[in-house]
Amino acid sequence: MKKWNILLLILVILGMPIPCYAYSNRVILGGENIGIHIDTPGILVIGFYKVNGKYLKSVPEIQIGDYITHVNDEEIKSIEELTQAIENNMENNLILTLKRNDKTYKTALPIEQVDGVYKTGLYVKDGITGIGTLSYIDPETKIYGALGHEIVEGTTGVMVEVKKGSIYETNVTSIRKSSNGSAGEKNAKFYYDQVNGNILDNTNHGIFGEYIGNMNANTIEVANPDEIELGSASIYTVLNGNTKKEYHIEITKIQEQNDIKNLSFVITDEELIQKAGGIVQGMSGSPIVQNNKIIGAVTHVVVDNPITGYGIFITTMLENGDKIKSE
Repeated sequence: MKKWNILLLILVILGMPIPCYAYSNRVILGGENIGIHIDTPGILVIGFYKVNGKYLKSVPEIQIGDYITHVNDEEIKSIEELTQAIENNMENNLILTLKRNDKTYKTALPIEQVDGVYKTGLYVKDGITGIGTLSYIDPETKIYGALGHEIVEGTTGVMVEVKKGSIYETNVTSIRKSSNGSAGEKNAKFYYDQVNGNILDNTNHGIFGEYIGNMNANTIEVANPDEIELGSASIYTVLNGNTKKEYHIEITKIQEQNDIKNLSFVITDEELIQKAGGIVQGMSGSPIVQNNKIIGAVTHVVVDNPITGYGIFITTMLENGDKIKSE
């Protein structure tokens, strides 16, 4: 009997579906600056304000990070629709449908009028816009990866859910330099008529989607983590206009067990230090190359010393992109 039980267990295990990822061993190198816009699956609550000296809602009923999806069972997709739905239902009890951690809740929304203006006491958003850097494009599937980390809403720190999203052509107009204790940032102009891809997933390993823009035919070999060495490497990013350039860094530590901070590095390129003060916001996703192979992507800056930072293994990003390909 025990032998049969063991055999049955083995058969069950063997019969279970096992995901098989087979990302390309050569990719198109990124480094281009991208504009990012995400529409959220509802209206995101990002905070509360006082009306006549008090808050209208208690936090347990509506929480920061909730998505408002309906008003009195009427679906809403934008702040304009939320405003209109509230105005249309002023004579009725306002009931909101909230989405929180894949569960739905319903709660009343009290409204107060101040100087002829109706106040909800809620700060809300219906979309997220920002910039980052393209890491790679898979030449076979046209799946791209960017950022190397998740997109969060800046006020709340909540990871943004994607209803739909796009990446756009941009032009970097200026750089606010980093300094010890303060991370700088890229400033860029968006070209909303030049869509380069969609956004299908926002994960803690980056954003992923299908690339539809112009692609360079040249590819670069993908390095496995065990091929990475301490020492010299390069990152590719844009500091001005849309010109991608190579900048030198030094890999100082390799941490295979860490989820996204796999590579520690220091910038050694004097031009990058002079122009940007080190790593700035908007460089996330900049590909890291060593020995003519792509090894990772920039993810974080050390704010107290912005010439140092962290990167994620490119293979981790490719595994996430391959999940999209297989869905």
